[in-house]
Amino acid sequence: MKKRVTIALAIAAATSLFADAPAAGDALIKKAKAAGLAPIPSDKAALMKLIDNPKNPITDAKVELGKKLYFDPRLSKSNLISCNTCHNLAIGGVDGVPAAIGHHWTANPHHLNSPTVYNAVFMSRQFWDGRSPDLEDQAQGPMQAAPEMAITKEMAVERISSMPAYKEMFKEAYGSDEITFKKIADTIGTFERTLVTPSPFDKFLEGDANALTDAQKEGLKTFIDKGCASCHTGVGLGGSMQPFPVAKPYKYANVGDFKGDKNGMVKVPTLRNITETAPYFHNGAVWSLSEAIKIMGETQLGMDLTNKEVASIKTFLTSLTGKKPEVVYPILPPVTEKTPKPITK
Repeated sequence: MKKRVTIALAIAAATSLFADAPAAGDALIKKAKAAGLAPIPSDKAALMKLIDNPKNPITDAKVELGKKLYFDPRLSKSNLISCNTCHNLAIGGVDGVPAAIGHHWTANPHHLNSPTVYNAVFMSRQFWDGRSPDLEDQAQGPMQAAPEMAITKEMAVERISSMPAYKEMFKEAYGSDEITFKKIADTIGTFERTLVTPSPFDKFLEGDANALTDAQKEGLKTFIDKGCASCHTGVGLGGSMQPFPVAKPYKYANVGDFKGDKNGMVKVPTLRNITETAPYFHNGAVWSLSEAIKIMGETQLGMDLTNKEVASIKTFLTSLTGKKPEVVYPILPPVTEKTPKPITK
């Protein structure tokens, strides 16, 4: 009889636990939303409204053309560097080195790390100092920067205009085969707007309480309770401009000379796919995600996170690894006798 009673009590306890689980999940979803966290919408219309640019509407023709331009190394002075060189879509949208490497194998003079291009559309500002308002404007910078792609506006237009297939694609996308530098950058930006990666976390926020493991849910609680969501918030879990550091000096501040914008503000990087985008921080000085979390606790929150808290937050961050859009490497238009030759000197 005692054994039957014990079994009955165990079943009752388990039933109660499962009954409480959805309620606990719903409460955590509400808590996350109250903290400012928001999902990548699963509804295509809602997503399009979120990522589209009214000044440069997304169309299939622009996206396909933008993809070709994104992968085209002929938009660099040397014919060797494309957008994908520093924002490699195969490895998390980054280059996997501390400081970006460009023309003449030149490292970024400020020792700045390449941010991921995935989900960059959700960032309110672009570049570490936030100097660009959107992806279209941002795309103009690396092409012209001497330590990056190092091409002039005029040469970029001349190169692309010299290839008849590109002229035809611009006509299809814009109704005119006139090619300008702004159109080139705008079209690259259009393609980049589609590089979003919905994750289990988004399913959770949209109401699927079972989309996260118990450990990930516990990590989310820690993430919110410790104040991480005060900066890593919104759909992008980052993207705004914030002071850095706040509570304690950044221990690797001597790597490079970047100090933020004129007000000492630095763009908050997205945490989406963070397990795939090491090294971390603006200067790429930290390779360990656990160390990065520990440093953020010290510099921004003014607290020493315990190893258990660090591990818990790290576990939550794994739920932000999303499904990448399928991108087939494009076959690019051939050059002609009119195409300006590469300059490697």
